[in-house]
Amino acid sequence: MPSLFRRCTAEALGTFALVFIGTGSVLSTYFPKSDYGVLGISIAHGLVLAVMVSATMTISGGHLNPAVTLGLLSVRRINAVTAAGYVAAQLLGAVVASVAVKLLFPAGIAGITDLGTPRLAASISLGQGIVLEAIFALFLVSAVFGTCVNPDAPRVGGFGIGLALTFDVLVGGPLTGAAVNPARAFGPALVSGNWVAHGVYWVGPILGGVLAAVLWHYMLLPKIPMAARRRKTD
Repeated sequence: MPSLFRRCTAEALGTFALVFIGTGSVLSTYFPKSDYGVLGISIAHGLVLAVMVSATMTISGGHLNPAVTLGLLSVRRINAVTAAGYVAAQLLGAVVASVAVKLLFPAGIAGITDLGTPRLAASISLGQGIVLEAIFALFLVSAVFGTCVNPDAPRVGGFGIGLALTFDVLVGGPLTGAAVNPARAFGPALVSGNWVAHGVYWVGPILGGVLAAVLWHYMLLPKIPMAARRRKTD
């Protein structure tokens, strides 16, 4: 197994790509002839996640999301030290990505969009936002367990996970911004200074991720011997 430092580096790189491309797709809609709207934004998020999960899968497992990491921790698929390192690396990658977006995109567009920080629609309450983000994360983490954790699943890399994020953003983008990932919300929020309803993007995805992990681990996945399970948490 790669060292924890190598695995955390992979997590930081993958999350950097997700946040840079994801928030960049939001900012790019303000340029002339870039009228692809939520469809284009959802495809950009899904494609970059699919590629970077596939690229980092054999190094770190390709979590790229604290909700995925904490979901796996909740069912002891990884240990606490690894989880802490992964979450720190994911947040760092997200912040560096947002700094890069701030430096590379026009200041006016960066200011209008708060660097792509997700926002609740005016008609969506905090409670509704949390539940929506939890449901979106339930789908995303289910894709992780169903296509990567499940030993009987076909090996499709990060394709299924990317598709899950695509439909999450397609539906949820106009409602909550569909971060479905605390790091995706944290990076641009920290750099732009916009913390409005920020807790939604931690509470919702983590709740949904843990629920999905428990559902798959205890009910849907084939049982594995305890010795093999311990080896997976190293």
